[in-house]
Amino acid sequence: MGSRIVEVDGFTWNIDDRGDGPAVVMCHGFPGLGYSYRHQLAALVAAGYRAVAPDMPGYGRTGRPREVEEYTNVAVADRLVRLLDVLGIDSAVVVGHDFGAPVAWTTALRHPDRVAGLVLLAVPYSPDRMPVRPSEIFRGLADKHFLHLHYFQEPGVAEAELDPHPREFLQRLFFALSGGYRYLDVWSHPSDGRGYLDVLPTAPDLPWDWLADDELAHYAAEFARTGFRGGLSWYRAYDANWEASRPYEGAKVQVPTLFVAGDRDPVIAMSGPSALERMRDFVPDLRGVHLLEGAGHFVQMERRDEVNELLLSFVSGIRIPTRTAEQHFHRRSST
Repeated sequence: MGSRIVEVDGFTWNIDDRGDGPAVVMCHGFPGLGYSYRHQLAALVAAGYRAVAPDMPGYGRTGRPREVEEYTNVAVADRLVRLLDVLGIDSAVVVGHDFGAPVAWTTALRHPDRVAGLVLLAVPYSPDRMPVRPSEIFRGLADKHFLHLHYFQEPGVAEAELDPHPREFLQRLFFALSGGYRYLDVWSHPSDGRGYLDVLPTAPDLPWDWLADDELAHYAAEFARTGFRGGLSWYRAYDANWEASRPYEGAKVQVPTLFVAGDRDPVIAMSGPSALERMRDFVPDLRGVHLLEGAGHFVQMERRDEVNELLLSFVSGIRIPTRTAEQHFHRRSST
């Protein structure tokens, strides 16, 4: 089927929907698109699966709600399940990278009958809420460090800096978060009076071994068209997420789960080994923890072949129910 627009309860989704068979649904993060899973889409379809990669809310040709509450993991998980209803998918393996990871595990917590398996990329499952509002923690850290989590909070500030320079920003951020750079060096800059482009490193010319010029051009064209407000709204929803996630503090993820990250990912560096141990304690059916040597944050692109091999091996061990066209018609008719 390829890329198409799907309307669900008045909300517009742009999805890449390919193949037939058991479904695998992939949720991206910042600054991504469904296109971020282009290598996994092809591999899954070749192996006989239906692969669905939406532009998440706020991105690409998917709707961009103005209220930050629409970007909480709970709100997006519920919206994602309504999309699955329309697509005729009763159950799927759900993959999440970056912000897509907590959406994926929240979907598993809220709708366990719809998630046959869970794949978390870069962000380990955490059952813990921050002790105070996240924005307060970000504000305290930003007194000494350039913290993008804090910089992105005020509407309009980051947009004014980044919207005029989408290609430069994306190229520099992709490099800074990759295995080729130590991202924590960005944090060492004082924050006062600085924007993100003031502290990000200069990126080498393309192509890189994991990103071609035409691939970066695709991202840049989409963000030049939309601006970054939608993606930044996910950061501005941190406090709303903190409130919405209260019922799930200490919850265990009960579905089969796979975790994959780069060993040079700053998320891993900041969270430390204790986060991986904490995940093991709260995911009883954790079927693998893989840290890929030399890879950074965008592991599904930086190590596409290794990620595809791990993903296909995991998915092959999951029973993913499928629905016939007749069953889909009857279910849609009854809702």
